[in-house]
Amino acid sequence: MSLRNVAIIAHVDHGKTTLVDQLFRQSGTFRDNQRVEERAMDSNDLEKERGITILAKPTSIEWIDGAGTATRINIVDTPGHADFGGEVERILSMVDGVVLLVDSAEGAMPQTKFVTGKALALGLRPIVVVNKVDRSDARIQEVLDEVFDLFVSLEATDEQLDFPVLYASGRNGYASTDPDVREGTLTPMFETIVSHVPPPKVDVDAPFTFLVTLLDRDNFLGRILTGRVNSGTVKLNQPIHALNNDGKVVEVGRASKLMSFRGLERVPVDEAKAGDIISIAGMTTATVADTIADTSVTEALHAQPIDPPTLSMRFAVNDSPMAGREGTKVTSRMIRDRLQREAETNVAIKVTESADRDSFEVAGRGELQLGVLIETMRREGFELGISRPRVLFGEDENGKKTEPYEVVIIDVDEEYSGTVVEKMNLRKAEMTDMRPSGGGKTRITFSAPSRGMIGYHGEFLSDTRGTGIMNRLFEKYGPHKGTIEGRKNGVLISNGAGEAQGYALGPLEDRGILFVGHGEALYEGMIIGENAKTDDLEVNPMKAKQLTNFRASGGKDDAIRLTPPKKMTLEQAIAYIDDDEMVEVTPKNIRLRKRFLDPNERKRQSRAKAA
Repeated sequence: MSLRNVAIIAHVDHGKTTLVDQLFRQSGTFRDNQRVEERAMDSNDLEKERGITILAKPTSIEWIDGAGTATRINIVDTPGHADFGGEVERILSMVDGVVLLVDSAEGAMPQTKFVTGKALALGLRPIVVVNKVDRSDARIQEVLDEVFDLFVSLEATDEQLDFPVLYASGRNGYASTDPDVREGTLTPMFETIVSHVPPPKVDVDAPFTFLVTLLDRDNFLGRILTGRVNSGTVKLNQPIHALNNDGKVVEVGRASKLMSFRGLERVPVDEAKAGDIISIAGMTTATVADTIADTSVTEALHAQPIDPPTLSMRFAVNDSPMAGREGTKVTSRMIRDRLQREAETNVAIKVTESADRDSFEVAGRGELQLGVLIETMRREGFELGISRPRVLFGEDENGKKTEPYEVVIIDVDEEYSGTVVEKMNLRKAEMTDMRPSGGGKTRITFSAPSRGMIGYHGEFLSDTRGTGIMNRLFEKYGPHKGTIEGRKNGVLISNGAGEAQGYALGPLEDRGILFVGHGEALYEGMIIGENAKTDDLEVNPMKAKQLTNFRASGGKDDAIRLTPPKKMTLEQAIAYIDDDEMVEVTPKNIRLRKRFLDPNERKRQSRAKAA
């Protein structure tokens, strides 16, 4: 049976996982009567809820052409968001071609550029699929021109520029070389993959070598290492060893379990040959980018370098007065073990322990990546205190301070473009391009320091009445831009502990926007709202009505009508807080608080900072 290994590259929400669903169905991977969930490749709960792919996952389909020839196609579904780019870079070393999926209206987007650049640099040949061709606002030819320009800007070779084009609707399950076709099957896509993507160039007779590109854990099998067999053949229980990048042996063991991908499942096999994408169990310390090989091999395979983290947050033990009431995992030892486990399987994350051993500095690619980690831990029963994100600075060859920059591409209605440009200028962003993108929208491109973008997304959605679309991508380390203005408004802080009372909250609505409602448990130093002015204000939200002979419990003045409080999502809360504030994350609640709960301690800290 011939073999093809391909990765599917697409921007968030361009229909990648839906298309893979249809490839499964039309290749006969699922039985006709088999019940399969939509977006089957998004197996993680958070992936289903957010509609994004977070984890790179290999799968396999078997396609038989009209002449009866069978081909096994290994497909890797890759994350579309740049924050999860660490997954993408590794996965590309396992494949021999890529399917680039672009939306017929939105065209090539920043994340598409990021992953495609990596793929072209590796010499992979692309197949371009213009998806959602049945959209009413499709602009197929313009999108194709954009893709060609993108390839040219990424220095694609002449061979890569001579790419086949398919016009498809993943949801409706058809693809064609004719842009006007609106029905059919995905047979043209299968045929194009088989004819255009070369079979793996491997040496079956050489000793066994295998580069680890994904790592996950199993309660029964331990560490499971996934990658492509680079050369040779591996058999069950064969003696193997692991080499790091320098060729040093880090572990000796046996291939106690070999698994190959069949559809959505991993099935045990007795042997695997060069070119196959497989999983191996039996090693205890080998990790991503290590080479697993026959014991006669002494040279490690080249591993694709990973871009460095650009953002970090402090994960601390929850020390609020409500600590331990809602979570089951609250100690620093539990948090340390969980973070180290995450850093082991996700090479884009770095964890360092603080001197006080009660907090950990976690560095990653962006707010979304770290937000997903926090949300996952929260669902597992952890309680955490999270600090404001901060960027990781660097130094150039002259010893001058540098900071990470991002390419920010914004699609916005023309009437809001002036506001967006003004706000981005305040955040030290430089506009590099501005052009109409059709449908009354304008596409504006900025080069902006990552520091300035922290916390802007919520404000951006308010400014554009929810119609704007913002996409960000790491660009480079550039000169430090100096001070960037943060949040303008102060906060309302509870001056005691107790339950919030509607009688007290009513008058406080005049002071700003409230984050809590009647009956919620509060503690001293907890942030209960945003002040309309620039300074912080301590208030008493627990004051109840005094019941005397003159103040009866009934009466007209009891009819307090409160505006529903503003409830923030985890990402919104993390983006909102200032340097002296924290987000308290528990399985049931997300609360904002001051880092120092005692007002006297806060004053001492602000005096020390001013001095």
